[in-house]
Amino acid sequence: MTAPADTPPPAEEPAPWFADVVPGPAPESRWLRTADGVRLRIAYWPEGSRGTVLLFPGRTEHVEKYTHLAEAFGKAGWQAAAIDWRGQGLADRLAPDPLLGHVDRFPDYQHDVAALTAFLAERGAPRPWHLLAHSMGGMIGLRALHGGLPVAGVVFSAPMWDLPGPGVLTPALKWAIRAADTLGLALQRMPTTGPRSYVLTAPFEDNTLTRDREMWTWMGEMIRAHPELEIGGASIRWVAEALREAALFARMASPAQPAVTFLGSEEKVVDPAAIRRHMARWAAARTGARLVEVPGARHEIFMELPETRQHFIDTAIDTFARAEATAAGAG
Repeated sequence: MTAPADTPPPAEEPAPWFADVVPGPAPESRWLRTADGVRLRIAYWPEGSRGTVLLFPGRTEHVEKYTHLAEAFGKAGWQAAAIDWRGQGLADRLAPDPLLGHVDRFPDYQHDVAALTAFLAERGAPRPWHLLAHSMGGMIGLRALHGGLPVAGVVFSAPMWDLPGPGVLTPALKWAIRAADTLGLALQRMPTTGPRSYVLTAPFEDNTLTRDREMWTWMGEMIRAHPELEIGGASIRWVAEALREAALFARMASPAQPAVTFLGSEEKVVDPAAIRRHMARWAAARTGARLVEVPGARHEIFMELPETRQHFIDTAIDTFARAEATAAGAG
């Protein structure tokens, strides 16, 4: 599997950064144009010379949400860059309904990866590069690794290597989704989802993302202050494409890089069984891959209770440092 053979256009003009909802120094925020003509937004934190961490967000997310991770990596000596994927954040929306989470083909996200890495190469972002990918970003990141993404260390947070299984997406429902996609219903919203952002409509007590009320509140405040960041449920096409991607990855060998994956015991957004299968196979390949299961944690490990967030950050820093030491020893 290879990424699209892109030669993205140069970086465009500065893009907005919502400093009113994100404390601390602002990153360099820019528009990028992909080779297939989609406008994206990236945030680049250029402090540090040790290397660069690529932050791949999940579905519905935006670059402001990754500020505390970028700051932590900056203190450890790494630069960082995050991206608004096509169809979300301030990137171009891909459906007539701007609140619909939609993509035509999942491999199209690799054009976004190519635009980000071209920007970092042009800016001379220090190497080695590393990858930290959450949820949908984990699916995009896995394809990018198979396509030769030049990173040394890899950390996943609840990667979306399949959608929830029994009780949520039954085999019959998966068949119906694929059938609906081919019958001209691609831009219909999944009937199990709503048009508004989950963090604006779900109660904190029953939410599937975090046990930390402060983080939960902050996620909602960002969208209330800047409604242009909001995105609701996914389209039938998005779900059908995600299922196709998951089936493809299930048949593929693991990438060569060492990887650490975090999974909360209360995961309900993605399929925990798929994560365990992938990581067992990855570990068996003797690449140094391992799975870290966090008792009580929900989907967003890096937005969880303070001790869980710190454990995640400390492990990521250690993973990247070990990858650098291994690469230096091999050289």
